[in-house]
Amino acid sequence: MSGKGNCYDHSMVETFLKSIKAELIWRNRWDTRRQAEGAIFQYINGFYNPRRRHSSLGGKSPLAFERKAP
Repeated sequence: MSGKGNCYDHSMVETFLKSIKAELIWRNRWDTRRQAEGAIFQYINGFYNPRRRHSSLGGKSPLAFERKAP
C-alpha cells in the first residue's frame, strides 16, 4: 500500500506532524484553544515554511535558498 505516488502514503504528513509536535506542541502549554491555534499558525507560516532548514534544499532554509538562486 505504500510507495511513491501512492495516495495512501502519508509519510510526508506524518513527518510534518512529528516535527510540529516535537518543536512546538510538546514544549508549550496554552490556556485557550485560540492561543494554541495562533501559535500553530505562527509556527507554520513564520518558521516551518520560510526559515526551517529542509533536507531537500541541501540543508538550507527556503529563504536562504532563494537568496542564492541566480
